[in-house]
Amino acid sequence: MENKRTCLYDKHVALGAHISPFGGFDMPIQYTTIEDEHRAVRTACGVFDVSHMGEVTVGGRDAERYVNHIFTGDVSKLEPGEILYGMMCYPDGGTVDDLLAYKAGGGSFLLVINAANIDKDWEWMRQNAEGFDIDLRNQSDAYAQLAVQGPEAERVVEEVLGIKCSELAFYTFKTIGNEESGIKNEELIISRTGYTGEDGFEIYASPDYIRECWDKLMGSGRCKPCGLGCRDTLRFEVGLPLYGDELSAEISPVMAGLSMFCKLDKAEFIGRDALIKQKAEGVGRKVVGIELADRAIPRHGYAVLKDGEKIGEVTTGYHTISTDKSVCMALIDSRYAKLGTEVEIQIRKKTFTGTVVKKRFYDKHYKKS
Repeated sequence: MENKRTCLYDKHVALGAHISPFGGFDMPIQYTTIEDEHRAVRTACGVFDVSHMGEVTVGGRDAERYVNHIFTGDVSKLEPGEILYGMMCYPDGGTVDDLLAYKAGGGSFLLVINAANIDKDWEWMRQNAEGFDIDLRNQSDAYAQLAVQGPEAERVVEEVLGIKCSELAFYTFKTIGNEESGIKNEELIISRTGYTGEDGFEIYASPDYIRECWDKLMGSGRCKPCGLGCRDTLRFEVGLPLYGDELSAEISPVMAGLSMFCKLDKAEFIGRDALIKQKAEGVGRKVVGIELADRAIPRHGYAVLKDGEKIGEVTTGYHTISTDKSVCMALIDSRYAKLGTEVEIQIRKKTFTGTVVKKRFYDKHYKKS
C-alpha cells in the first residue's frame, strides 16, 4: 500500500526536505538539519506540517457521556473552548492511543489522535459507541493542520497570518468564522497546546487554507520549516511521550508515569478497574529517565542492564541538543526505577553507566496565563 501525502507534500519537496515514511504518510523529516530546526523552535519560531494527525468529531445527546466512557480524563469538567490531554485504554489498562479532547459549544467534541493509529482508533471508537446516541465522524481527511511553535509563535500567527490568538490561554481553543479568517464558507480552529515544550499554536482548516498559511509563513522570513526529526527531539527533551515508544498496548498510563491524566475517581471508563489495580498494587515495569556519564547515544531498543542482567529497554534516546547530555527514556523493572539508581546501557558491544533521573531533561516554556 502506498503512503498517503499531506496537502503540503509538494511544498516540502520544493524546499528540499528529506522525506521518509511516518504513520502511513510520506512526511518531511528535516529540511536543513535537525539541530538547526530544533534550535529555531527553542529560540524563535518553527512551523510543522502535522496534517497527518487524525480528527474525529463527536456530537449528539450522549457526546459527553460517550467521550468520558472511552477517555481517561473527565471532560464533564471542561468549559467550551477548553482542551484535555488523556488516553484511550483497553480493558487491561494497555493504551489504545493518547489524544487531545477539544470541548466545543453545544456539547460536541473534537478528538485529535495520532496518525499511525487513525484506522485502529476509529474502529475502537465505533466498537464502543453502541448504546450511545451520538454522531461520530472520522474527519481526518477533511482537516489539514499546521503547528506554529516557539517563543515568537504568537507574534508570527497574529502578524503574518492575521489570526488573533494572544487571548488564548494554555490548552484552550477557539473557532474562527469567515469575517476574521477570510475563509469562504468554512471555519478554522486555532488552539494553544504544543508538543515541543515551547509556546505554540495549532491551526486546523481546509487543505486549501493551510496551503495559503504555509506560503505566507514561508514568505515572511520569520519562521523556519521544521520536520518530524526535531519534533521528536523537542518533545523528548521535555519528557512528553510518543505512542509506540513510551505508550503502547503493552504500556499503560500508570507504567508510563501518566497517572495524573487518568481520573480514577470518575464513575467509569474503559480500563479504569485495571488502572486502579495497577495504582494500588504497583506495576512490574516503569518508564524512567536515564542520564549517561558518557557521550554515547542510547537508541530505541537498546538493553538496560543491572549487574549484567537485562532489566529493560530504551524507548527513546538522544544526545540532547538543548542541554548537551546523553539521555534516554527507558521501560525498566520497577525495582530499579528509584531516582539515583545506577544502571548500564548496552550500546553495540560496550556498556555505559547511567543514572535514573527525572524524565524531563529540559524545562518547558509554555505560556500558562
